[in-house]
Amino acid sequence: MSKETMSRLADTGLHIRDIEFLTLDEHANADYWLPALEAGAALGALSVSVVGADPDFARLGDTLSRLAEDCREFAIMPTLEPISYQAVHSIPEAAALARQAGVALLVDALHLARFGGTVDQVAALEASLVPILQVCDAPRTVPTHLDIPTTMPRGMTTNGSVLQLESRAVRLVPGTGELPLLELIAAVPPATPLSVEVPNGNISATMSALDYAKLNRNALDELLHALPAS
Repeated sequence: MSKETMSRLADTGLHIRDIEFLTLDEHANADYWLPALEAGAALGALSVSVVGADPDFARLGDTLSRLAEDCREFAIMPTLEPISYQAVHSIPEAAALARQAGVALLVDALHLARFGGTVDQVAALEASLVPILQVCDAPRTVPTHLDIPTTMPRGMTTNGSVLQLESRAVRLVPGTGELPLLELIAAVPPATPLSVEVPNGNISATMSALDYAKLNRNALDELLHALPAS
């Protein structure tokens, strides 16, 4: 599959910007992440998103530093993503760990809203800490219940939290919800790459993967056209 992917990338002129994701818990070590880094480097990836799942932040900081050291060999930057239902679930926590380990952040629009983060917190970050921004949409308020979607991500069960289900299978196409996406995009430097992450089991079950990608790309273009001129 990796060889086929590289062949198609060469044919289309597309390139891989980021890969995901590594869960850094108390057991994470080089045996866990080196195969992913090798595969990512073969695809030409520039960053790999990681999740802070270890509640011992001192130990997590050490793990993140070791990962960052190994990543340099592959010219890949780890990006720590604060996630609402993980140990690292705020911008200040993630930023402190990232600065300590010499890595960057991956700010996700949905999680930012769900852990109570603000656009001002993102705007206050140094540009080098935010090399990429993840975009999707959602209702403004936290859902108390979600119906199980038509399709579920591989390996995901239905006994997780509402926040996990929303994040992994019920995100909305950009511009169809209530998140302050225009303000968030305006809070990062204009050249910041945007990653559209919209797993939605109900919508994707009704169309091909290509059509779903086009739907999200067109929605993002409309959103960008609505940005105020800088």
